[in-house]
Amino acid sequence: MIIPIRCWSCGKPIAHLWDEFKERSEKGDDAKKILDSFDLERYCCRQQLMAHVDLIDTVAQFKKV
Repeated sequence: MIIPIRCWSCGKPIAHLWDEFKERSEKGDDAKKILDSFDLERYCCRQQLMAHVDLIDTVAQFKKV
């Protein structure tokens, strides 16, 4: 749904990086270069940003029963 505040594995804060990562990746920048510029070295943190699918707009269309 929304990006987690901290990495699930190591606990490093990553949510503040999501907006910039999304903007730069939409512009066509290489994901490796973006993540390297954020100083994310652990694969768990990198995976959280690269594999995230933003579904909040899709879910918000449905009514609560």
